[in-house]
Formats: sequence, structure tokens, C-alpha cells
Amino acid sequence: MLESSFGLTFFLKAPRKKNNLRYIYLRVIVDGIPKETSTKRKWDINRWDQKAERAVGTKEDAKTTNFFLTTIETKVNQYRNDLLYAESSITSQKIIDFIMGRIAPKVKVIEEFLKHNDELLALVGKGEYAIGTHERFEISKKHVKEFLLFKFNLEDMEFRDLNYEFIKDYEFYLKTVKNCNNNTALKYITNFRKIVRRAIDKEIIKEDPFKKFTGKKTKTKKKPLTAVELHKIENHIFSTPRLTVIRDVFIFQCYTGLAYIDAFQLQKEDIKIGIDGEYWIMSDRQKTESETNIPLLPKALEIIKKYKDHPLCLSRGTVLPVKSNQKMNAYLKEIADLCGITSVLNTHKARRTFGSTVTLANDVPIHIVKEMLGHKSVQQTEEYAITEQQTVGRQMIELRNKLNKKASFDSDNGLLILEKLENEILDLKKKFAISGKSGY
Repeated sequence: MLESSFGLTFFLKAPRKKNNLRYIYLRVIVDGIPKETSTKRKWDINRWDQKAERAVGTKEDAKTTNFFLTTIETKVNQYRNDLLYAESSITSQKIIDFIMGRIAPKVKVIEEFLKHNDELLALVGKGEYAIGTHERFEISKKHVKEFLLFKFNLEDMEFRDLNYEFIKDYEFYLKTVKNCNNNTALKYITNFRKIVRRAIDKEIIKEDPFKKFTGKKTKTKKKPLTAVELHKIENHIFSTPRLTVIRDVFIFQCYTGLAYIDAFQLQKEDIKIGIDGEYWIMSDRQKTESETNIPLLPKALEIIKKYKDHPLCLSRGTVLPVKSNQKMNAYLKEIADLCGITSVLNTHKARRTFGSTVTLANDVPIHIVKEMLGHKSVQQTEEYAITEQQTVGRQMIELRNKLNKKASFDSDNGLLILEKLENEILDLKKKFAISGKSGY
């Protein structure tokens, strides 16, 4: 922001007691508002030219003093230009603070990342965020910190040093050194971008280094379990109770559509009698805080009854003995191998299986599935509506039956028409035969 007026003046300030040595002061006037401060240097009034605002003479002490004053003037003008470039407001107080060394400290990236994550963790305790959100930002911070060491041999970096090249190099680092796929790399970059936007909002930096960055997400097909695969896992007998518990929690998710965190936190008081007199899950989703009402299918009820007296459920007051998400996913890999499932098995695949194989494939309307999954829009649910071979096959059988009926109808109808024509011809022949006889 360009100020309407600016002035900078050096002058000697008269002391209370008469003395030729006086302090050299600096006065700054911006838009008519004056502020002044001492330079901490003294000078003889008899060797001072107020018109030139400099010491008089060719002696070394005069040269040193004048160089000192010129240096201050140069630095003030440079600081003023920096403010102009950053489109920041210019005030006399800001410039005096700069001269006195009271400018705001240069904020660094990892410092601000840490501050953000600490604030987020405090809000986790208040129920505003899931602990998984904090963990994701912690991993994102770790990646940026490791990149700074890898690329620049630095523990931290000032925000003002960030630029487009930094962002592109960080993306390349994630994809090569960290071996992240495109979508995973973009997730870490998105988290980092939130920290940068926070810095912009706090006026730490003016320019957004992400301004020209255009990362494009790769569209992936996250397939649910097929009905055959779901049946395999349901009916497999495991040799260890550890895998049996994990399998049961996973199957419960497949028949309820609950996300991992919601299954983990599911309390006994969340199981209520619905309007139909049957048991329902009635709770709020951790991720979106949207209301979730899910009728409990027989398989889900069976699993609830199985673990009602489990020590972990009794101590936590939860419905299921759910392990950490990390352990769940690790054990699900073992389950997939034992059951001959070739696709990746994780807790989120259970939610997709409910949305597709269990509900949509059995003709449950998509808007009903949306409500049970706690989605905000049908578009979200449509991502789950991946048609499996069984559904395609069923639809094709129905189509074949329709075509066969049509063909049969057309064939029967054709025979009737032909028979009718033959009868009409026969009648005509008889008529002609009669009229011919009477004509002779």
C-alpha cells in the first residue's frame, strides 16, 4: 500500500543540561504521523549541519558517523520498498520498530507446522477432529522436514524462501525417494498446502508458492468384495482367535457400512430399537458428524451378541473389541492370503462392500444407501456403486429372458397369422368352387 507522504530526518536533540554533545535522533513521518528514536550516537552541535543532516568535517570520526547515518537511511528505504512490494501497510511505527530491531521474527515452515499440529491435537481432545487427522498431519510434517534435510541440508526454512520450484521438487521427492504413488503424494502436498495457506492468512507471506501448482489426482477403481469373496471370509475357520476377532469386526463393517473409527467408537447405547421394532445403529459419524441410522442385519446382530461379554468391550463400554487401524489392516492382509483373496483387504474395503455388494447389488435404492453411509451427497455414494460380475450376470439373465419371451411371442404370433391366412385361402377356394359350379 503506497503511503501518501513519507519523510526521514536526522537531528540533534537538546539535552536537559546545556552541553555541546547531543544525541543524534531519527524522525520518521508517514501520512503526517511522526515517530522518532535515538540512534544512540552523540555528536558535537558545533560540527553538525542540520540542512545536510550530517556531521561536518573531514576527520575520521565525522566520516564514520556519516557512514553510520547513511547506512540507517539505506536500510529504512529498503525496508519501505519491501513493504511496498508485499503490499503491506506502511506506518511510522513499523519503520521505528524496524530500526529498533522490534520487527516480527521470521517465521519458519516446520515451526508453523508444529504449532498447527499442536492446536489440532488439542481440538482432538475436544472432539472436533479424529486422532487419525492429527496423525496424517504429523506424517506430512515429517516428510517436509526430511525433504529439507535431503535437498537443502536444513532443519527448517523461512516461509519467504518457498517458491514454485520448491513445491515441484517436493512432489518429485515424494514420488521418487519416498516411493509414493501420485494420489498419496498429492495428499501429503495438500496437507502442506494447508500450512502455507495458514501462513498467508496470518500475513507471514504474501505470495502463494502453490499458485501455479496443478496436481491431478489419478482416478482409481477401489473395488468392493464380491459376494463370493465375502462368503469365503465369513465362513473361513481360523486357527488363531486373533484373526477370528479381526475377521468378525471386518464382517460387521461389511454388513453395517461403518468406517473404522465409527466401529471402534461404537457404544452399547448406540444400539437402539427403531421405528420398525428392530435393532438399529443410531449415532453420529466421527468424520462428518452427520447422523447415521442403520438397521442391523442378522449377521451384524450375531457378531454383536458374540462379543457382548468380551473383556475389552466390557472395559471400554464398546460393542466390538476393535484393535488399532494399523493392526487391523496388517491382520487383514493375513486373512486375505488365507482366504485366497487377491485384492488388497483393508478396513475401508468393508465400507465399500456394504455400499455395493450388500446393498446396491441387492436393489436397495441409492438414496437409502447414501443415508446409511452418512454421505452428504449421492455423488459420494455413486463412487461406491461399482457393479460386480454377479450383478452384471443377473441383469443379463433378465435381458435374455425378456428377449426369449419376445422371440417366442413373435414366433407364436407368426404361426397364428399363417394359420389364419391358410384358412382364409381355403375359404376363398371353396367359394370359387361353388360359384364355378353354379355358373355352368
